[in-house]
Amino acid sequence: MLPLIPWPTQVTEADAPAVDLPAVRVDAPEPALAAVVAEQLTAAGVPISQAADVGSTPRDRQSEVPTSPQSADVVTPGGVVTFTLRIDPAAGPDGSDSPERYTLRVGDGEIRATAAEPVGLLHAARTLRQLVVPAATDGAGDGAARVPAVVVHDAPRYTWRGLSFDVVRHWFGPEDIRAVVDLVAAFKLRVLHLHLTDDQGWRIEIPSRPELEKASDNQVGGGTAGYLTVDDYAALQEYAAARYVTIVPEFDMPGHVNAATHVYGALTSDGLATDAYDGIEVGFSRLWFDNPATEPFLRDVIGDLARMTHGEWVHVGGDEVLTMDHGEFAQFVELAARIVREHGKTPIFWQEGARGPVEPGTLLQYWEPKGEEFERFVAAADAGARFVMSPGNHAYLDMKYTSEHPLGLEWAGTVELRDSYEWEPTAVIDGLPASAVEGVSAAVWTETLTTRDELFSMLLPRLGAVAEVAWAAPDAKDWESFRGRTAAAAPAWSTAGWAFHPTPQVDWR
Repeated sequence: MLPLIPWPTQVTEADAPAVDLPAVRVDAPEPALAAVVAEQLTAAGVPISQAADVGSTPRDRQSEVPTSPQSADVVTPGGVVTFTLRIDPAAGPDGSDSPERYTLRVGDGEIRATAAEPVGLLHAARTLRQLVVPAATDGAGDGAARVPAVVVHDAPRYTWRGLSFDVVRHWFGPEDIRAVVDLVAAFKLRVLHLHLTDDQGWRIEIPSRPELEKASDNQVGGGTAGYLTVDDYAALQEYAAARYVTIVPEFDMPGHVNAATHVYGALTSDGLATDAYDGIEVGFSRLWFDNPATEPFLRDVIGDLARMTHGEWVHVGGDEVLTMDHGEFAQFVELAARIVREHGKTPIFWQEGARGPVEPGTLLQYWEPKGEEFERFVAAADAGARFVMSPGNHAYLDMKYTSEHPLGLEWAGTVELRDSYEWEPTAVIDGLPASAVEGVSAAVWTETLTTRDELFSMLLPRLGAVAEVAWAAPDAKDWESFRGRTAAAAPAWSTAGWAFHPTPQVDWR
């Protein structure tokens, strides 16, 4: 059972001996890429001989099973295996035009990856990492890790494959977020959406509104919390970008704003600051469109976020505004989207954004387990909106595994591993054209999660299931295969220090 998650487009196990990995030299087109690839292999327990070799001219596409090494330094007995990575437009499955497509070949003492773009080379390295069988620790074998002979041609189904991560309800700082970046990247996800503002706290420095720092030291249940400084945020984006993960920030408005109104009383209807809030109820806070303080606040916050953000998107919330009529809400949607676009970014809203004016290219993130506005969503798609699918009954990984599980909530029901695996993104919204689906995002909210181990135990193994939904074609998915591969992958999670929930739906080894 090859422990590959998500399952590749095409896998051919070669009739050849496994390749021993006493040490690996990474030969990549760019030193930075070579370093990250070496990081992947080191995490799999493979010694690295040289971590940042820069390659030369790519070779032509070879036969399905690699032939003998092309040079004497590829492998020597008991020595070093070269992992060669090259840009080659012919890589990937036949007919694929995905910029993330890649081919990985292992056999006859050689490991070689080709890809259309560098991100595909890193995907190939992640696949190789999953294939590595660690060195035996019981005295058996020759003490070297090894990798089976295999040929992989692969490309993703959707470009948007992500995780939405709430760092407000309970504060998770830069090191925790980096650990989540590593987990997201391991499953070949490309987006980490950070929910940075809510009723309980404010988690991002806004240079034009420094007073918001006063709203950072609070979370569910009270206690000390924190926020990302401008420098923290920049460093986090650089760390993620080196792993081809894009950070998407979210300023949630016009609801979920009690942290802001706690600092700026001028934003309320009576001019009085609200009390700090450390509960988990939603829908009670709001902004007022006709308040003279509102638009300058939105322009400052969205403008600073856009200027600080390296990626293309800024998420401006829009969910669960329960005390505002649709007309006023639509004004907020129009204004927020306009400000985002003025700063050269693309706006993202939660699904409620379909209640406002929708411009082509706007992304709407669908979250409810059962929708009531399907006609509105179809109309938004007709107007040019695209959808990221995060249905709560499949993709919300803060839902309890079972009613007895000690962590999580149940408002969307319980979500076991199979629930996260067996769903189809194009079937979530009745009548929505399949072409309107931009991709898939899991989500994890932290009302009940206080430590990294608690967080990871809710993400694993279910994040792998959502990743496969986002990557693999529907006819390539197989539950029995997935549960077997999950069991086979778990030892590597333990080695990485990633806590996971031992769901009884998997026969763990």
